Amino acid sequence: MISSVHGTVLHAGTDVVEVLVGGMGFTVAVTPDVARTARVGDAIELHTTLIVREDALSLFGFADRAESALFGVLLGVTGVGPKSALGVIATLGVDQIAQAVADDDDAPFRRVSGIGPKTAKLIVVQLAGKLAPPSATASPASGASDPVPAQVVAALVGLGWSERVAAEAVTTVAADVPPADAAKVPALLRHVLAYLGPARQGAGRG
Repeated sequence: MISSVHGTVLHAGTDVVEVLVGGMGFTVAVTPDVARTARVGDAIELHTTLIVREDALSLFGFADRAESALFGVLLGVTGVGPKSALGVIATLGVDQIAQAVADDDDAPFRRVSGIGPKTAKLIVVQLAGKLAPPSATASPASGASDPVPAQVVAALVGLGWSERVAAEAVTTVAADVPPADAAKVPALLRHVLAYLGPARQGAGRG
């Protein structure tokens, strides 16, 4: 089992990085968030899971142990393969997944590309009791009761960002801009797009 890789980034795509470790290059499937932060020539450390198939050996990498552990739990759900599990984590994040399971709410999982209603329900049912409680700070959906941040998050998701990245950016920017701008969707969206930057906007598209 290859549980982690620590080396130099040789290449970073939209959902994969190649890491040079001891003279060997490892291709690792990652979330778009991890891929965006990887820079060629920089050091990177990933917690990994090796998936062994008859015709392939595939590495899936994560920024922290919590995501890596959750990936393993998701693989135990009927109908969820490695790519689907990675997609769930990339779209929702650890805390929102834990919150959805705790609330017996399969709606967040149905928003993940490739996850149908039946599989979404199975995730909630089969993960019940297997996850740590969501943290108090958690939830990218924590501002969902406020229609302005929620609408801005939805707009960013439509532009190609993951819900987690969008929600974190909206929360950060809304706390810094004038209250009048934070209360209007067009103004807040403009500030958030400026915060994310054009380079990140292009990288965030799937």
